[in-house]
Amino acid sequence: MDPVVIPILVAALVVVFLVAATVRIVPQARRYNIERFGRYRRTLQPGLNFVLPVADRVNTKLDVREQVYSSDPKPVITEDNLVVNIDTVLYYQITDPRAAAYEVADYLQAIDQLTVTTLRNVIGSMDLEATLTSREEINARLRAVLDDATGKWGIRVNRVEIKAIDPPNTIKEAMEKQMRAERDKRAAILHAEGERQAKILTAEGTKQKDILEAQGTQQAMILRADGESKAVELVFQAVHRNNADAKVLAYKYLETLPHLAQSDNNTFWVIPGELTEAIRTVTTAFGDQSAGAGPSVSAEREDAAAADVADSDKDGVGAPEIEPNSTLALDAAAAADEAAKEAAAAVSDAKAEAEAAGETRLPGRGRASGA
Repeated sequence: MDPVVIPILVAALVVVFLVAATVRIVPQARRYNIERFGRYRRTLQPGLNFVLPVADRVNTKLDVREQVYSSDPKPVITEDNLVVNIDTVLYYQITDPRAAAYEVADYLQAIDQLTVTTLRNVIGSMDLEATLTSREEINARLRAVLDDATGKWGIRVNRVEIKAIDPPNTIKEAMEKQMRAERDKRAAILHAEGERQAKILTAEGTKQKDILEAQGTQQAMILRADGESKAVELVFQAVHRNNADAKVLAYKYLETLPHLAQSDNNTFWVIPGELTEAIRTVTTAFGDQSAGAGPSVSAEREDAAAADVADSDKDGVGAPEIEPNSTLALDAAAAADEAAKEAAAAVSDAKAEAEAAGETRLPGRGRASGA
């Protein structure tokens, strides 16, 4: 080999080494701390950087992105002397690479230990129930303490979260029983509320039903009474329009008497005292049609007819026939006789039906009679 080539190769190797030692390429979101002869010189930013070979060297390479650190469960004693294991999650970010490398030896261990001591101070002033229900307060107090302590280390604590709080097994069993009792209590309360609402709604429905039925009955009675009133009014107007006298009314009265005993609830029937007066009026009406009869003959005939009807009512026999006078017209005498017979027959039929109904309904008692 040519002796000149060897020095050239050595020189080329030296140049390559010097170039490689001079150029430093830093990735994005990374920071390199450079020391010159063991003393901090500067922090390299992302991109292409040049350093002095042999004199400068990279001491630490740091990631400035937000990072997550999850600690192991740490035992903590509460105010009511219960030991609980607490897991925490820490979100932090390096803001000053020089401080993170030279102000603290191991910032992760320092943050972990600071978190444990702060948790013991915070939870030591709370009981178990307050610890389980005050996570937001514990997180806020932890973040305030850690952010204040890690600021000089070049680290910013963004969030601190309690991942889990594990009480002892005996406390877990007691809590489960308490929760089961609370659920049973709420279930019983909800069931009672449901029954109460159901009864209230049922009562309201019954009330509305009774009100509606009463209103319907009221409207029906009002309409029925209105119809009867209009019917009576029409009958009254027809009677007055036709100028009916007392004789026609007495005759209609005699026609209505048989209907009084047609009800099934009648056990006895009372003959009205106006019966003789009605018969007298009808007899007088037909007697007035006679051309030659005097007032004395008519009066005697009326008294005789009334007495015969009264006797027939007492004895239960038919009404006596009215003996016509030779001076009466044949049609007037026949009409009077027919009216008297019909009245007496109606009275006898009504009494017979009343006595038959009384014997059927009251077999152990005597016959009911009317006077």
